[in-house]
Amino acid sequence: MSPLPSVETADGVADVVDDIDVVCLGESMVTFVPSRPGRLADVPSFARGIGGAESNVACGLARAGHRARWISRVGTDGFGEHLVREIAATGVDTAYVQRDPHRPTGIYFRTAGERAVGSETMDGSGGADGKGAAEPSESPEPLAEVVYYRAGSAAATMSPALIPRERAWSGRVLHLTGITPALSADCRTLMRELTARAPGRPLVSFDLNYRVSLWQREEDAERGPAVLLGLARGCDLVFVGEDEAEAVWGVSGPAAIRAALPEPAVLVVKQGGAGATAYARRPDGTDDVTFEPAPRVDVVAPVGAGDAFAAGFLSGTLRGLPVAERLRHGHLMAAAALTVPGDLGTPPSREHADQLVALDATRWGTLRFGPGWTELPTPAEKWAETAAVEVSDL
Repeated sequence: MSPLPSVETADGVADVVDDIDVVCLGESMVTFVPSRPGRLADVPSFARGIGGAESNVACGLARAGHRARWISRVGTDGFGEHLVREIAATGVDTAYVQRDPHRPTGIYFRTAGERAVGSETMDGSGGADGKGAAEPSESPEPLAEVVYYRAGSAAATMSPALIPRERAWSGRVLHLTGITPALSADCRTLMRELTARAPGRPLVSFDLNYRVSLWQREEDAERGPAVLLGLARGCDLVFVGEDEAEAVWGVSGPAAIRAALPEPAVLVVKQGGAGATAYARRPDGTDDVTFEPAPRVDVVAPVGAGDAFAAGFLSGTLRGLPVAERLRHGHLMAAAALTVPGDLGTPPSREHADQLVALDATRWGTLRFGPGWTELPTPAEKWAETAAVEVSDL
């Protein structure tokens, strides 16, 4: 596919607004991770971090050398201050983050382990983390405990009145997720406005990120699937996990998911440890279909890998790379997230990533990543033969 088109402004003049590559809009929260293994009821202390699907993508893109902006609302509390400071420290522009003196910043507590699609949590959401860029280690991780305190948060008040469209459309790409419309009616209205096709709209990316418990809190439990389908159909690039599509729409398999979502120019179906399939629309209306297997990963924690995959694919999109290379960059970014305990892994340098992406199919299929792999030195041949990136004898 060709590089991204520049943004067309209201007066019809092509331009890149504010020199920003990607704007990511959505709620972020302060996360508390236990200091030792065990149930939340038994853990005596927690380490503080940050988490949020959209800000995770922004941080990943900034660390990969792109100009990223995060737009959201936080409380005028210490947690909000911490969020903005930590996200800005990765190089993300936070100029349009608003402070709300009347509503708090959301927080959540979690243990290590996988979150199943549709899992229930108190005052929050389980759902798919979209880790579909690697396979877990031989011993499956137990399901994590995740407890959110986000109801009535500052971010839940995001609306067209508070978030001007020109700010959200201030980059080459706008990245959104299916979490935001579940937060409130105002957030749903904002999402519909931002995905509406109009002069000046950038390329709009949408990660399904289905959180069943958020939608079950609504008066109409059937609203979620229809809202998410409508939003996804209005976007240019859509990420959806195979398990998510089954849970929210009852659709199984990449081809069936594409049939349900024919409108996006690019649809990426994440298939867990197997890899990911991309459907890219040709001018004649047919699709180029590309599958790239995921490398093996010694998983430390699965949280945040789906966001990292989206960041890697978007990075490749911004660079105008072929779809297969975009998928591989997504897998590598996900592998970086999977091999650290928090939401945000340090991605490999662009040189390192490009060297791995350029491997032939046989060598790509023999890669294995472990903790610390992104810190290994070049050249690629030396790097690929270390313990963290194992290449079997041919």
